[in-house]
Amino acid sequence: MAIDVYKEWLGIPEGPRPPDHYALLRLKQFDDEIDRIRANYKKLNGHVRRYATGQYLDESQALLNEMAKAMLCLTDHDRKREYDETLGREFPEEESGPRTMDQVLVSQKHITRDQAREAVEYADRSGLEVRDAFVQLKMVPPEVATQALAQELGLSYVDLSDVTPDDEVLDQVPRKVVRQYSVLPLFLDEGTLLVACVHQIDHVVEDELRLRFDGAAIRTVLVAKQSLDEAIARYYAAGVRQEPGTKTAAKGATAEKATETKAKEKASKPEPAPKAAPKKLQPKSEDEIRQNKQLFIIAICWSIVAAYLLDNFVVTPRVFFDKWSFLLFLGLPGLVAALAGPTLLRKR
Repeated sequence: MAIDVYKEWLGIPEGPRPPDHYALLRLKQFDDEIDRIRANYKKLNGHVRRYATGQYLDESQALLNEMAKAMLCLTDHDRKREYDETLGREFPEEESGPRTMDQVLVSQKHITRDQAREAVEYADRSGLEVRDAFVQLKMVPPEVATQALAQELGLSYVDLSDVTPDDEVLDQVPRKVVRQYSVLPLFLDEGTLLVACVHQIDHVVEDELRLRFDGAAIRTVLVAKQSLDEAIARYYAAGVRQEPGTKTAAKGATAEKATETKAKEKASKPEPAPKAAPKKLQPKSEDEIRQNKQLFIIAICWSIVAAYLLDNFVVTPRVFFDKWSFLLFLGLPGLVAALAGPTLLRKR
């Protein structure tokens, strides 16, 4: 029997499944307090993660993703308004727009009005964004500044240490695109792709992502730069995930590799060496003929010396000249002449 994770883990009474975003995050219906929405999400996120092992691994991850989508919807000004309207909420025709980020930070008592004025003037002088000015002046941490900017722009803010992006979504965007544009796709929620980035997504990146997700709407979720860089390095590390299109490419590569292997095997078989054509002997030069004659004469002279040494010290040491001496002096030089002559005295 399947477990009712909403009731067992979150304490949500029996009723519609899945529950609406407010019930899921244990909020009062139409609660507009962004800090409370984030705080409830963070608390419930930590609670559900305790079940993210063993037999409930898949159920816990699905619930974590569902809660993350709910939090990102309720902290996004425009998306929350649309969602609330589907639940029957009516808004007054004239509603004041979002406050500026310096007003948000003052109201949250992170800074004083004088500090807000100082930061805005510093941003104007140095050409910085106001968010960067607050951070450079060390008035607030980057995360707090980004949350305030998100409220000004009516966008969601996400702490990537509390959210695990959907693997199927991550797999559809190549590492090259993610690193080039500094974006991290998170979830597909009701036909809208939620993308974490430091700034609002421009049209070039939006078009690139829309093509990869069959025309899905793209929605920015703001995040601090360091947090984004760390998440990209973690989720798109070399070898962590398969690049889009690599399955087809792998099949082609396998076939190509097989073809190459056969070609290599064929090439590795030794082919019979062609019979060499008989070399034509070229006439020797005058210098070669003269040098060969000198070698022939030296060989004959050494053969005579050898005959003399053999006759006097080996064959007939005490006889001046006899028949053996004659044979040695005739035979040894003759043998040398017979062996060396054809090689040294020919003219080709």
